[in-house]
Amino acid sequence: MFTTLLFDLDGTLTDSGEGIMRCAQYALAHFGIQVADYRSLRCFVGPPLEDSFIDFFGFTSEQADEAVRVYRERYFTTGVYENKVYPGTVEALTELQRCGFRMGIGSSKNLPMVLEVLRYFDLDRFFDFKAARDEAGTLHTKADVLRSAIERHHLDPATTLMIGDRCHDVEGAHAVGMPAAGILWGGYGTREEMELYHAEYIVESWEELLEIVKKPCV
Repeated sequence: MFTTLLFDLDGTLTDSGEGIMRCAQYALAHFGIQVADYRSLRCFVGPPLEDSFIDFFGFTSEQADEAVRVYRERYFTTGVYENKVYPGTVEALTELQRCGFRMGIGSSKNLPMVLEVLRYFDLDRFFDFKAARDEAGTLHTKADVLRSAIERHHLDPATTLMIGDRCHDVEGAHAVGMPAAGILWGGYGTREEMELYHAEYIVESWEELLEIVKKPCV
C-alpha cells in the first residue's frame, strides 16, 4: 500500500510544453540556430535543460549553461504562463488529499520555477513538500532529486510511488528503489517508452491512477 505519492510536474500535472519549447526556441536563436516551428522541440519537455542542449544540438557544457540562462530570461516572464493544468488534475488531487496520502513534487525543473507554477495554478495547497533541482546544480538528474527527497523528507521508497510521464521519471525512481507509474494523458511519453523502462504501472487517465493507489477512505 502506498502512503506517499511523488508527482512530476511538466507533462504530468500541467501541459507546459508550449512554454518550454518556445523558450528553447528563444535560447537557440541566441546562438544563431533558427527553429521555424517550436513544436519540433518536444525533446526539451522532460529532461534537464542542459542535457537537451548538449544531446540534441551538440552544445558544450559552457554553451549549455549559457543557453539555460537565456532560456530562463523568457521563461520567468512569459514561458511559465504558456501552460495549463490537465483536465481532472484538481479533482484527482483533491480526492487523494482527502484520502490522506502524503503528496510531493519530484521535478527536474529548477525549484523557483516549480514554486511559481504551483502558485500560479493554485496547486501548492495539495503538496506537503517539493523536491526539484537546486540553484547550486548539485541535484542534476531525476535520481538526484528523488534521493534528496528521500533524505530530507524521510520517505520510504517501498511505500512511495513516483508518478511521471517520461522515461527519466521511471529510471530515476528505480535508481532509488522506488516503483513508478508512467502516465500517458500528457501526450509526451508513450506506452512503448514506459514498457522499455519497466514502469510498474502504465495509466492513461487519472481514473486509472486513482484505482491503483486509493486506499480505503470514506
